[in-house]
Amino acid sequence: MAQVSGYPPIIILKDDVDASQGIGQIISNINACEQVVDVLRSTLGPRGMDKLIQGGDGKVTISNDGATILRVLQIVHPAARLLADIAKSQDEEVGDGTTSVVLLAGELLRQAKSFLEDGVHPRVIMSAYRKAYQLIAERLRRIAVDVAPQLSVLMSSERASEADTEAARSILRRCAGTALNSKLIAQYREFFAAIAVDAVLALDADLDLDLIGVKKVNGGSVSDSSLVPGVGFKKTFSYAGFEQQPKKIHRPKILLLNLELELKSEKENAEVRVQSAAAYQQIVDAEWNIIYEKLEKIVATGARVVLSRLAIGDLATQYFADREIFCAGRVPDADLQRVARAVGARVQTTVHDMRIEDALGTCEWFEERQVGAERFNFFTGCKEAKSATILLRGGSEQFLDETERSLHDAIMIVRRTLKYPQLVAGGGAVEMELSKYLREHSRRIQGKAQLLIAAYAKALETIPRTLCENAGFDTTDLMNKLRAKHATSEENQWVGANLETGEPHDCWENYIWEPALIRSNAFAAATEAACTILSVDETLKTETGERDAGAGLVPGHGTGGRHRA
Repeated sequence: MAQVSGYPPIIILKDDVDASQGIGQIISNINACEQVVDVLRSTLGPRGMDKLIQGGDGKVTISNDGATILRVLQIVHPAARLLADIAKSQDEEVGDGTTSVVLLAGELLRQAKSFLEDGVHPRVIMSAYRKAYQLIAERLRRIAVDVAPQLSVLMSSERASEADTEAARSILRRCAGTALNSKLIAQYREFFAAIAVDAVLALDADLDLDLIGVKKVNGGSVSDSSLVPGVGFKKTFSYAGFEQQPKKIHRPKILLLNLELELKSEKENAEVRVQSAAAYQQIVDAEWNIIYEKLEKIVATGARVVLSRLAIGDLATQYFADREIFCAGRVPDADLQRVARAVGARVQTTVHDMRIEDALGTCEWFEERQVGAERFNFFTGCKEAKSATILLRGGSEQFLDETERSLHDAIMIVRRTLKYPQLVAGGGAVEMELSKYLREHSRRIQGKAQLLIAAYAKALETIPRTLCENAGFDTTDLMNKLRAKHATSEENQWVGANLETGEPHDCWENYIWEPALIRSNAFAAATEAACTILSVDETLKTETGERDAGAGLVPGHGTGGRHRA
């Protein structure tokens, strides 16, 4: 509703529209974002704690991964939802640093709040933040360590010496180990780092992660997990006759289908009118003739392994078993596509007029074997596209789920390191170095920008500060020591927090490495998220059913209570 002096009010919005605007609305949005940050703060770093979240369906999630926690919490506040979005984008882009990006964005907003309360215009803050990001992005490019020469031996077609290859693998294992250091499986980080590196290096030059399958098998020890150089998937439902099928085949021809191979009953209320028993027999014979014709054409291709996305019934199963052919129906689409790419086959939607040279694929070995309490089908020695399958073992479903998420982060780190081989030290070292650089720069400029760039520098320290807090050390003392180290010499640019002793140490010399892309992407996403939230000075709610949209967090489907911003 708008009103002009001397005239009656003009109705612009409906009565049920709730409008909030001004600096107060910006600060309200910042307060909501701070609640999200407070949830994730204790999960950062090797000494971070895990969150147990029970959803409305009763499913329990145990994780310290920022993107996973925010996804399960189902944030409903429109501004705070931006933090969940940047965590998701960080996870999809680089695979790690999801908690760091949310903490940094929240700290940038917290630093901006005091300036807003003092009357500084949001656009001035946004301009200074973007300038600060440009400065640290350029500084990050200069200090990042290029390891491309060492890693080139892994991507080159020429044969390299064993020592060079092992040195390159060691770099990747250390990067993966840093990512796993803060996970639930940190005590097995060397074991899983080696699996992550071997899985990525098993791929072709394009490093397509769709060719890496992760399968979880309950039971056994975590150390029983293994990497299979090929495609593997859990045995599908089988009809009578599958026991007679071959379980190991050398160099089989493989046919992949997207059609049913079973007799289908008529749909409900279907009606067929016949005049005689002979006519009825013709209908029955036609059904049998159709499926037998399909089976004969499949056998005629010479295929020894037949997989289908749809069902393969008991008739077809026994038919194939009598002819020494392995078959499996209802194969998950993702597994079928991985098999197709690995063995060089094309999924067929009909058995008529097939071009055998295009339809069939092959591999060195097909084998069905027992893994724990499950049966798995494996295709190894694939020539068309290299692939890998990771079999995870563990005692509980929640542990296996978190192990899969942790391994995904490590695999993404290895892949990004190979594509963008510039590294920085972790442990808060790079943030302390960039913070020092921004402070020095801010002293050389005048006006409000000096204070705002210094505020950005202070926000960068939230990462090492939170690492210290979560480890239980004296944060003030350790942060002062880190600032002193970075201020005294350029050689101390990689000094970070030792979370074992509570003292500064050289993180680069202690192999706490991570791709520079993680930090670069985190700084960019956090800056843009903070600027976006600062730019919103009015919120309109147009549906009365969403008047509780000011709520902060809703775990699962509304269980566990509600926090208001």
